[in-house]
Amino acid sequence: MNILGTSLRVCVNDLEAAVAVYERLTGAEALRFQRGGVSVAAVGCFFLMSGPERELTILRKITATIAVSDVDESLADLRAVGAEIIAGPVPTPIGRNLVARHPDGLVFEYVDRKPFLS
Repeated sequence: MNILGTSLRVCVNDLEAAVAVYERLTGAEALRFQRGGVSVAAVGCFFLMSGPERELTILRKITATIAVSDVDESLADLRAVGAEIIAGPVPTPIGRNLVARHPDGLVFEYVDRKPFLS
């Protein structure tokens, strides 16, 4: 698996106020998208998320988002080490993702920027 980087997931009440802070801190412009009922702003290495508490409760269980070159390759490697695949691979607005629980119990999202082909 080729890990390209990680992003921290931050749940916020006021997305607009948080975007202004994180854009200033990172020097990056927010890339915005919706994921179900959750509004997301990717700013540098941060995913700022705001929305209904029932959806945020689920998203808070994911420790971090890991950017990889290929989700399919990651899927094979995760299975080889005994990880439980919770969801995916599925298409997202910025590529494909999967969610896996590692053997130590931590949950991570893996994402690539490839179009989803099924």
